[in-house]
Amino acid sequence: MFKKIIFQLHWFFGISAGLVLAIMGVSGALYSFQAEILQALNPEVLRVEPAGQARLSLDQLIERIEAAKGSQVAGLSLSEAPNEPARANMLPAPGQRRGEMVLVDPYSGELLGEPKGTGFFMLMFQLHRWLAMGDFGKQLTGASTIALLFFCLSGLYLRWPRQALNWRAWLTLNWAKKGRSFNWDLHAVTGTWVLLVYLLAALTGLYFSYDWYRAGATRLLSDGAAMQGPGGERRAQPGRGERGGRPAPQVSVARLAADDYQRIEAALREAAGERLASWNLRLPAAAGQPVQVNYLLDDAPHERAGNMLSIDPVTGAVKGHRRYADKPAGEQLLQSVYPLHTGEYFGLPGRLIMAVASLIMPLFFITGWLLYLDRRRKKRAVKALRGTPGADSDEDAWLIGFASQSGFAEQLAWQTAGQLQSAGLAARVEPLGRLDEEGLRTARNALFVVSTFGDGEAPDSARGFERKLLGRTLGLEQLSYAVLALGDRQYQQFCGFARRLNDWLGRQGARSLFAPVEVDGGDAQALKRWQRQLAELTGAQPLAQDEAAFEGWTLSRRELLNPGSQGAPTFLLGLVPQQPRSWEAGDILEVLPRHAEARVRAWLEPLGLDGEQPVSVADLRLPLREALAGRQLPESTAHLVGLHAQALVDALVPLESREYSIASLPSDGVLELIVRQERRADGSLGLGSGWLTEHAPLGTTVLARLRRNSGFHVPEDDRPLILIGNGTGLAGLRALLKARMVAGHSRNWLLFGERNRAHDFYCRAELEAALQKGDLQRLDLAFSRDQAEKLYVQDRLREQGEELRRWIAEGAALYVCGSLEGMAGGVDAVLRELLGDAAVEGLSETGRYRRDVY
Repeated sequence: MFKKIIFQLHWFFGISAGLVLAIMGVSGALYSFQAEILQALNPEVLRVEPAGQARLSLDQLIERIEAAKGSQVAGLSLSEAPNEPARANMLPAPGQRRGEMVLVDPYSGELLGEPKGTGFFMLMFQLHRWLAMGDFGKQLTGASTIALLFFCLSGLYLRWPRQALNWRAWLTLNWAKKGRSFNWDLHAVTGTWVLLVYLLAALTGLYFSYDWYRAGATRLLSDGAAMQGPGGERRAQPGRGERGGRPAPQVSVARLAADDYQRIEAALREAAGERLASWNLRLPAAAGQPVQVNYLLDDAPHERAGNMLSIDPVTGAVKGHRRYADKPAGEQLLQSVYPLHTGEYFGLPGRLIMAVASLIMPLFFITGWLLYLDRRRKKRAVKALRGTPGADSDEDAWLIGFASQSGFAEQLAWQTAGQLQSAGLAARVEPLGRLDEEGLRTARNALFVVSTFGDGEAPDSARGFERKLLGRTLGLEQLSYAVLALGDRQYQQFCGFARRLNDWLGRQGARSLFAPVEVDGGDAQALKRWQRQLAELTGAQPLAQDEAAFEGWTLSRRELLNPGSQGAPTFLLGLVPQQPRSWEAGDILEVLPRHAEARVRAWLEPLGLDGEQPVSVADLRLPLREALAGRQLPESTAHLVGLHAQALVDALVPLESREYSIASLPSDGVLELIVRQERRADGSLGLGSGWLTEHAPLGTTVLARLRRNSGFHVPEDDRPLILIGNGTGLAGLRALLKARMVAGHSRNWLLFGERNRAHDFYCRAELEAALQKGDLQRLDLAFSRDQAEKLYVQDRLREQGEELRRWIAEGAALYVCGSLEGMAGGVDAVLRELLGDAAVEGLSETGRYRRDVY
């Protein structure tokens, strides 16, 4: 919960303060190189030539400046470098805080004019400090600087990997990622690189933003006694970045004689010695006051490491001398706040690092917004998929309960709700796992859309419902109901769970609205019969587009994952949608297979028909061979002899779709599947696997559609996740792991089994990289053929019993993906052995034990 709160605050402040920080970063980076840029733009203004002349004396230089400007000079800055112009600060006009600064040739006293670009850099300074918006802008920049501190600390907390000492987990960027996954990686990894830089910028930036922060830093770091001047008055700290507050504007300047200036310069040069690099003279406001001189030595660590002299202009005596090198470390640090803020404290490399880090500040604003918009888009997509089927609190609302293992029953439940809503009937959709006695007793009308898992079992999510309610006696005389049963006739107990539910409801006195509609696979005729029954009962006509249409996907990749394996070849397939599509980890792709062209030609030969004859299929004109590629081709054709081409197509049943767990995220830019070739008894390839892995050429269009499977979606929080699977079951687990990595959740444990490590370790480099980076905390492998006694994934799970109990105690959720026979049953048995039946049932009922098995 705490981590979720921190995450919410991180993105909320990021999308609000992020723009301000982006502006501050770019403007600050540009302003920090103001001197170099202006020098390059204004060589004729910012460079003077001595031409064999001696520099004017101070009194002569000041006299010429005042004559040219018509006002008094309040301060003068000079450099010992022969080509540097002098800078004069004029006395502020009444009502102004600062006087004009002018550039002067120290050899002639000629004014040099204003450098090009000065106005631009003044704007950059104002944007950086207060967004050029006065006091209100200063409050925004100050608050955003505090937010930057929070971003640094919260971002560090949110992405802290389990293997904290592994530098790759912190600093490596995966350039192969795309979309949301890449944006998250770019945001997090780049943030780690600049973390210390941003912490330094924020901690020093607050010094200029808030008086309370500056006063606190001064009290903490300064020597109170040393900062007191003669008579106990508080000294002003030298330098623009070091003042404890704003001094009052100077309104007058004392007139000094020529000899006074000579004594001042002589005292300065004697005190500073031969290493004098530059100095700033601040003239006194009234006669009798000392002159303040701030000077810099040529070996000063930075431009703010100035030394302060207080000189009596009449006698030339030094009244006070505060050397930077003699100050305590705390006061040196105070005087270095601005160089630390700009990186100048660390020399040119420090300035460059700070500038680059500041320039990429917009990156975090942009990627943060992209991640936020992606979350919003996905939430809208889920709402659009589910619709808004009415007011849940309405006692007259139809209850639509579903029990789904792979998401199909849930999809049909929402479609049924949409059909009722179109007739103005309120409906509420609930998984059976959430229904209790009270929910059934208060419902007047109910529709149950339930699948049967395996041979007569309830779906995992409905086991608790069956255990708690189907063995009890309830009075449900007020309830009218109907059942849509989904099953597979290859199992002996076809629609077994749905039939038990229907019988139990009848025994409780509930009234059946019509006979249960049983669906074998995706039997379209049975589903239409369900819709017609509802229409007759309620007046709710079937929706025109209840079922998503199959769409074209381009087969872009086919990579053999297990060359040399004892088992069947397994491929990683890539499919690119022809229109942008979105899905979530755990969802399923339904693929319409097709027969190989050679198979169609061989089947047609006994019938004596031309495969190029045109026929009509769903308002399309196709050659007969193409139409037959999507039809079931019976082994015996005796009953088809004599039919013409169109009659033949009409007599054959369309092929049913095949379902595959999706192995990637939309942000990867491609939908990936892991498919193993299946062989029939005669050695020929299975229809679905053969089409995808061998017969369909790369670049061909595959007809497929997405199906939501919310029962296998990744948890929204950061609870630990245990992923268990074998063979091609890695597909669904891989997508879940990718989603967790994108979300920054690293408490992940994968148990995976196959035949041989050398040949069947699918996606090995990817998984080992995730383990090394800390996105995967545990990776336990079971390769059954690598030792004399076969070892399976459930055996590895048993070996890690104590670790399993610890993870479960910490709130972990279990996700199992792979073969139902053998692996899934074996894992379930081991879980019950280690945790107990009650604990396993509790995990299933609370959504912490989920399976996508086949």
